[in-house]
Amino acid sequence: MLETGLKHTSELTVSDAMTAKAVGSGDLPVLATPMMIALMENAAMLAVQAHLPEGNTTVGGHIEVSHVRPSKIGDAVQATAEVIAIKGKKITYRVEAYCDGQLIGEGTHLRFMVERDRFLVSCGLQGTCQ
Repeated sequence: MLETGLKHTSELTVSDAMTAKAVGSGDLPVLATPMMIALMENAAMLAVQAHLPEGNTTVGGHIEVSHVRPSKIGDAVQATAEVIAIKGKKITYRVEAYCDGQLIGEGTHLRFMVERDRFLVSCGLQGTCQ
């Protein structure tokens, strides 16, 4: 059952492929903001996955975050997402990312619960994604 307070933490180790220079969001060898956001979205998805009706998943709809501190190659980064509101199919999360116990990013994230097969058909993706 979906409820506020559901929480998950996802982790990554910063690699060359995750840097701003590698993904094209900057030219420095530090964790790219899009990679931090992807980790936050992963934590949000996993926070509710086991509590969704069969055949359902969530898709990202909006994210608003600040990236306030860099992380270098080799650093371990953790992102936590906690459900703070549910309204129909809309799920709102508080998201935070940490490196070495220091906050590196924070904000809010909105996801929508969808029926997987129906969503794929409506997007013209049926048969190409699983």
